[in-house]
Amino acid sequence: MQTNLHPYVSSLLSMMNESPCNFLATAYLSRTLETAGYRRWSLDAAIDARAGERFYFTKNDSAIFAIKMGKKPVVETGFKLIAAHSDSPCFRIKPAAEIPSEGGIVRLNTEVYGGPILYTWFDRPLSIAGRVIVRGKDALHPETRLIHIRRPLLSIVHLAIHFNRAVNDGNPLSKQRDMLPIIAQVNNSLEADGVLLRLVAEEIKVKPEEIIDFDLMLYDVQPATTYGLNNEFISCGRLDDLSMAHAAVTALLEATDDDATLVAAVFDNEETGSGTKQGAGSPVLANVLQRIVEAQGGRFDDFGRAIARSFMISADNAHAFHPNYAGKYDPTNHPSLGLGPCVKINANCKYMSDAHSAAVFKELCRKAKVNCQYFVNHSDVAGGSTLGNILTGQIDIEGVDVGSPLLAMHSARETASCADHVAMIEVMKQFFS
Repeated sequence: MQTNLHPYVSSLLSMMNESPCNFLATAYLSRTLETAGYRRWSLDAAIDARAGERFYFTKNDSAIFAIKMGKKPVVETGFKLIAAHSDSPCFRIKPAAEIPSEGGIVRLNTEVYGGPILYTWFDRPLSIAGRVIVRGKDALHPETRLIHIRRPLLSIVHLAIHFNRAVNDGNPLSKQRDMLPIIAQVNNSLEADGVLLRLVAEEIKVKPEEIIDFDLMLYDVQPATTYGLNNEFISCGRLDDLSMAHAAVTALLEATDDDATLVAAVFDNEETGSGTKQGAGSPVLANVLQRIVEAQGGRFDDFGRAIARSFMISADNAHAFHPNYAGKYDPTNHPSLGLGPCVKINANCKYMSDAHSAAVFKELCRKAKVNCQYFVNHSDVAGGSTLGNILTGQIDIEGVDVGSPLLAMHSARETASCADHVAMIEVMKQFFS
């Protein structure tokens, strides 16, 4: 790992190398929280909402929520909430995945998750990470094993230019035909059958017949790194949105506000619409916040009063200005790498930001001595939505959509600024102060 980096950047690089998918990111953040004194809590247990309590819980092994209880009742202070998400575009391995072909080459059948830039995945050393479900004590209680195979296992190999001379003029890709990775060369079709399960079983030390199902993804095995003349840039996949998850949890662990109840919420499945039990469109967080109010002896309307006094920072990365494609950006509101976090604005309410909530974030930036930028889409280019406005379908909370700017968002390797990551953490710490 590079030396002379800011500790926040070094910490981010460490997390990225241990978080090749949503399940491993959640496990990493769980360990981080436990090391800092947070205890694991289960949704089927009673909530201990006493002042100073620190706990976290997970949902589906892929979303994580950390809560630091304040000294004052939440009906008086409201909640201070930062939200991010754990998932990133990738390739998910389908069941019965092996596809033998001539020469004994075995490919794996995959499905695209989210919206990756497909051609950035070609000709890279890839491997497998995720979770494996094995037999437990009974049918309703199978066991979960996480898997992170660190050696290169696969590659999605591109067709040689000699067979498509126009490849550099535009090359439409079939997700089913062109994006299947090679995993092995075997002697016969019988040997090809079960290649994946045998590999996974060996890795997690069980018999193949004990494996019931799996959620397995491909990832780029090249480690996260910095680059640039002064190591000013970060290069890694999944920065959208694990860099913001890292920032939120880091700020929570360094929080100085002991009066208010602080929450870092890392949802899953934002890249596919958030419509899962672990996504921002579910009531998972709203239910827990309401249980906290009730555990503190709240009356019928106290939850509504607490939410009315709350504020949320929805942190999902923004698009940085790309000097090769200036015409793609709004002429006056395009954030640049290294110039600080940005408020995300959309006239059609794809983001939850408005003038009032933007002003709150800008004042937090001013107090943290951090520059603040705006991101607004070019008016001829439709933008995507994010966590903020989805979450408000479950919780009537004021908030702002923000993010650190990125280049090559949804590429196999994205580019961020070291300075921006540090600045975002400083602003979040100011929010939690």
